[in-house]
Amino acid sequence: MAKTSTIARSKKTPKFSSRIVNRCFKCGRKRGFMRDFGLCRTCFRELANEGMIPGIKKASW
Repeated sequence: MAKTSTIARSKKTPKFSSRIVNRCFKCGRKRGFMRDFGLCRTCFRELANEGMIPGIKKASW
């Protein structure tokens, strides 16, 4: 979990466009971010296993 101050700071528009940081909307993590879903990899896995993300299922072969 990222600190609330860090999450709030990342929501503000930065001075330069290269400073934009994508963060998970659920936990605020910046590393392992998936743009298609707006989630980090850990939150994506939790929600996918619960069946909360439509069209996603665990691969097994």
